[in-house]
Amino acid sequence: MKIGIVVHGPNIIDSGYALKLIDLIKCYGNVKTRLGGTMGRTAVIDAGLENTIDISKKLVPSDSLKIFHDDNADIIFLLNYGKSDVTGQVFGYKVYNHYINKISDNNIPIIQIERPGEVDGSIIPWNNDLEIVHELSQELDLNVVTPKEIYENHIKSDDAGINQRIVHGVSPGENIMVNSIVIGKTNSDKLILIAEDNHIVDIVGGELKSHGLEKLGEVDLENAIIKTGLLRHAKVTPRVISKEKPENFKITFLDHAGEDVYKFRDSSLVITVGDDTTLISSDILYRFDIPVIGITDGDLDKVVEDGFKVKNSIIFEVESGFDDICGQNIKREIFNDKQVCFDFTNIDEVKIRIEEIIKNINCKYKIKLY
Repeated sequence: MKIGIVVHGPNIIDSGYALKLIDLIKCYGNVKTRLGGTMGRTAVIDAGLENTIDISKKLVPSDSLKIFHDDNADIIFLLNYGKSDVTGQVFGYKVYNHYINKISDNNIPIIQIERPGEVDGSIIPWNNDLEIVHELSQELDLNVVTPKEIYENHIKSDDAGINQRIVHGVSPGENIMVNSIVIGKTNSDKLILIAEDNHIVDIVGGELKSHGLEKLGEVDLENAIIKTGLLRHAKVTPRVISKEKPENFKITFLDHAGEDVYKFRDSSLVITVGDDTTLISSDILYRFDIPVIGITDGDLDKVVEDGFKVKNSIIFEVESGFDDICGQNIKREIFNDKQVCFDFTNIDEVKIRIEEIIKNINCKYKIKLY
């Protein structure tokens, strides 16, 4: 039997259950495993599972499911470890429905294993009722939850409409991230985002952050990737992967898109703009021994528990609201509005040039050296 396994998110990996489940499912047939989503990549690297879980492509979970569908798998598993049973089950509902909209036939069983090891953990047969579901339910001590139960308990009551999106399983004081941009903070355990003309204009159960909304711009609220709280909860020891340094000193520019940083792993130095982008990017790039020069303004929304930085990294903390302005000038004057530059030979030269640019903007700044 050909079995596809889609692993989503860092928590299922950090908990150790991803590997346990993969080994268990191998008893049923030939297994191939790939990641769905982005933040799990770092967890895969830290766990040394690159040869077990394919992280070569940046794919949303529904696209990872579709790859196994197109490869004619006999059965596909989705492994997830949400913040709560509600968030995990609603996540699965949305992924499954995105998936069936991308395929022409729906004859391959899809089974989700959610929060294994927890008292509220579950196994969800999205389009089947196979014996393997009940075998794994007993083996893992998980309740079998049906799609109908999830719809009745969590989806049907939403009645969100085309311009509203209910976000499940939130807690007060959590950051709200839409497509990797922090756009506000929760102040309730119920959260609704409201959009008009493809822009988020209001919120119920939280406070919006205007600067974040400006960065976000237009958004398809129904299909946006929305997360709250920390992107990764576990305290981890990062694993550094040795790599060959590029022959020439390669600098790349990253502006408010921390989760896309993996494509820059062949760089000598990455310049990042924004507090959260710098925090996420430096943490990921630590695994590849790549320093950053971060342009921040102290408006940090904590989105990971720890933010590791390679030795010799440099952070410029400029006046509030000036990080974007400095970033635009750096991209224009150093990168000629491109993303890659080979005009320097070391990080000190870049630091001096960036100081000149910031001074010309006439804003105050502080430098932190690592």
